[in-house]
Amino acid sequence: MSLAIAIKKNSQLSGDFLLRSGKRSQTYFDKYRFEADPILLKDIALALVPLIPAGTQVLAGLELGGIPIVTMLSQLTGLPAAFIRKEAKAYGTCRYAEGAELNGKRFVLIEDVVSSGGAILDAIKLLKADGLSVDYAICVIDRETGGQQALQAAGVTLKALLTMSEIEQAES
Repeated sequence: MSLAIAIKKNSQLSGDFLLRSGKRSQTYFDKYRFEADPILLKDIALALVPLIPAGTQVLAGLELGGIPIVTMLSQLTGLPAAFIRKEAKAYGTCRYAEGAELNGKRFVLIEDVVSSGGAILDAIKLLKADGLSVDYAICVIDRETGGQQALQAAGVTLKALLTMSEIEQAES
């Protein structure tokens, strides 16, 4: 079974859904379903490995959906992982970036599903405020609703494992 079919069977829901972008959709990919399935998550991560740019030193997963993916990718590649929160926590280290150090490192952002690119753009603002440069992001599913273009306008290349069209067209 292809990865597109496996994700479709495991994670595609039909109904009326409000997306993070504020748009409504009749199709929703419940990323937590494919991230909670250890075999499917590993298959996804194995398929993502070739998308990691040469010279990458750290994999940086976005809260919350990027965290299981970046953890599995780190295990498979041997690259250290960083975990990017939506905002700095108010206790302990009071940091928004945890795990591997990003300063002076070439890193790639890891996300699960991209619609408008808003979560990645929010992370980029935090990172740029700390003098960090983001050139590249990887996601499992690009919903093809403007995220790639929004990131490109911000100077970030987005590579997707699958597009929504590819998943919708996958035949079981």
